[in-house]
Amino acid sequence: MTDAGEWWKNAVIYGVDVSRFCDSNGDGIGDFPGLTERLDHLVRLGVTCIWLLPFHPSTNRDNGYDITDYLQVDPRYGSFDDFLFFLTEAGARGIRVILDLVAQHTSDRHPWFLSARHDARSPFRDYYVWTDHPPRPAPGRGPMFPGQEDTTWTHDPVAQQYYYHRFFRFQPSLNHENPSVWMELERIMDFWMSFGIAGFRIDSAAHLIQKPLDPQGGKDKDHRILRDIFRHVTRRIPDALIMSEVNEDEGSLPDFFDGGQMNAMMNFSLNNHLLHALASGRAQPVLDGLARLPPPPDNGVWANFLRNLDEATLERLDPDAFRATVGILAPDQDMRIFDRGFRRRLAPMLGGDGPRLRMALSLLFAMPGAPLLCYGDEIGMGEDLGQPGRDAVRSPMQWTRGRNGGFSTAAKARLIQPVVARAFGPDQVNATDQWDDPGSLLNHVARLSAIRLDHPGIGRRECRTIANAPDGVIALRYAAADHDLVTLHNLSPKPARLDLDLGASCRGESTALLGDPLETRDGRLRVTLPGHDFRWSRWPR
Repeated sequence: MTDAGEWWKNAVIYGVDVSRFCDSNGDGIGDFPGLTERLDHLVRLGVTCIWLLPFHPSTNRDNGYDITDYLQVDPRYGSFDDFLFFLTEAGARGIRVILDLVAQHTSDRHPWFLSARHDARSPFRDYYVWTDHPPRPAPGRGPMFPGQEDTTWTHDPVAQQYYYHRFFRFQPSLNHENPSVWMELERIMDFWMSFGIAGFRIDSAAHLIQKPLDPQGGKDKDHRILRDIFRHVTRRIPDALIMSEVNEDEGSLPDFFDGGQMNAMMNFSLNNHLLHALASGRAQPVLDGLARLPPPPDNGVWANFLRNLDEATLERLDPDAFRATVGILAPDQDMRIFDRGFRRRLAPMLGGDGPRLRMALSLLFAMPGAPLLCYGDEIGMGEDLGQPGRDAVRSPMQWTRGRNGGFSTAAKARLIQPVVARAFGPDQVNATDQWDDPGSLLNHVARLSAIRLDHPGIGRRECRTIANAPDGVIALRYAAADHDLVTLHNLSPKPARLDLDLGASCRGESTALLGDPLETRDGRLRVTLPGHDFRWSRWPR
């Protein structure tokens, strides 16, 4: 079994945007009382860890990632007591909670920046990065949002200098070489840890080590700030989860994932290969992706996902694979964004095909690591391409067929964002109807969670690919002391005939966990797997 102190290796993680989950008071905006009301949905789903997207006061120009006060709850989402009650109720149900730590930048309306720009002698001036002569961006250090930003340096008319912003110009980057900035981050982390959270998700972790004034694109090779965050948090909470956002090439990942900077890394690399495989109907991209992944450190786990609440970035694919994947999963120009991916939800991306969607989510849970879902994945919500930018994939959660999908009783004009309409609207896609349907996607995901929680070896990456599977089929095997777990997934719409040698430990009929049972003769498995079908079977040792 997984060490009880390393619970994240056997976690089912669920990302929640409080503002879009459930509105309790009819003002059109989700809040903590609404989230608390819906905790039993997450318990039934099998969620063991909630990742809360930013819920602090902000100017709301980047979905809450432009923070103006790190030590408060945005009053639109309820009171501080509402947050504490949610935290207590989640804990009572065995669900841990981690928060987004947005340490790369603040809002340009944060008091630190307002003081910094108005007075060159302000102690906050050096909280940010200023220059009279901005260097040319090094390769790969241009604006993160091409088409929306054309530079990473903006001239401030009050300060009479340029300030650096890796993201939007209203998000000035913090100067992580300033010890005072580190002291502020310590204070922020200590404050939230004092209430019993289980850790943090480090936003834009790879950008925290960059040196913006270096024209060569230099980095802090020691990754000091990431090590300091990890050390500081785990000293106070020994079993804390530090899950970091690092979207870098595979060769750089061991520099981050070494056991001393984070104990979970969001698996952007495998995500790219999963999307390529789902688009092509071929298993090889996933097999290549698994082979290219460095092993996690002893205390670490990969956090695997199919979609998040940003754009789907495909930067880890080669140009041919990129073009092919985008062409299939996002055929219309309006679906694409930032020249690196697309703004689509999983269900419409796969054509609303129920069997294909079930197979894709089953494959996610079969990958070595911890599965990471985002709200709405479990019911197959769609996107709203009528919304600007990445908001297309951030529509309110759909609970019922009723008004506003059960998200809010407010008038439509007051909603934080419209509920998705038409084919993926609440009449067709909602949690209440799906809980009542044993064959629904929601009940399928709940079964996957239960299986996953019963098989902690998946989180320890005790995984072998089974040789000689057809190109459309991913065959994986996890060996434990008392059983062998075999998963088969046919990514192709066509049936696949399998003839696999499972060895002496897999003899006779298995116990079917999902799908029909599998049976071997002399350790050999011969079976035809229908298109987009999948099997989970277990043989005792």
